[in-house]
Amino acid sequence: MDEALWFTLFTLARMGAQLKTLEISSTTLGKKMNVSQQTASRRLQQLEEKGWLSREITRKGQFVRLTDQGMNILLEIYLWLQTIFDKKPSALIIEGELFSGMREGGYYISEEGYKHQFKEKLGFEPYPGTLNLKLKSRSDLQAKKTLQSYPGIIIKPFENKGRTFGSVKCFKTLINDKEEGAVLLIQRTHYGEDVLEVISPEYLREKMKLKDGEKIRLKIFLTHPEEKES
Repeated sequence: MDEALWFTLFTLARMGAQLKTLEISSTTLGKKMNVSQQTASRRLQQLEEKGWLSREITRKGQFVRLTDQGMNILLEIYLWLQTIFDKKPSALIIEGELFSGMREGGYYISEEGYKHQFKEKLGFEPYPGTLNLKLKSRSDLQAKKTLQSYPGIIIKPFENKGRTFGSVKCFKTLINDKEEGAVLLIQRTHYGEDVLEVISPEYLREKMKLKDGEKIRLKIFLTHPEEKES
């Protein structure tokens, strides 16, 4: 991320643009950030182009407000700062509602480029399919955002027959306090931010007699196997 744009977002948020539409000139913003009026104007334009800021220029002045996307950028920075200054928890608890996905998980997981890395780094060869969970509550959605700020176990990207497969971040997981598995944060996915995909060495729908609509509890471990918990 461009640090200059992040600092501009931060400055606007401190001035109240995350709560209300703020009237501000490029000159005033420049003075706040100790940059020229031209630089401040250019940064506002860049923020607008990225969708992090809504901006309207009228005869009465310039009016700006941070968008949800812009607030998410600030939240991402906040979560990273938490990992620096706060004691890291050893695990997160997330609950989601089981649903049938697009049935593409089995295809991707069975790719040799992924499969051998899962076995090497997670310690098991996954069943060819994913357990898909829809996150409903605000706390669970927030927990997923927090999860994204941790390093995780990285499955590297690779190519096969001219097709590129993206990287995957993994976290070892205990499913309903019984079965081992891993949460996948996939670089390229058709799902939105309210979905978590889980893999396991076994076909859990059959073993645990799970059905769509059931609540699934995940205990997600944040430390690597080689890390010591602080």
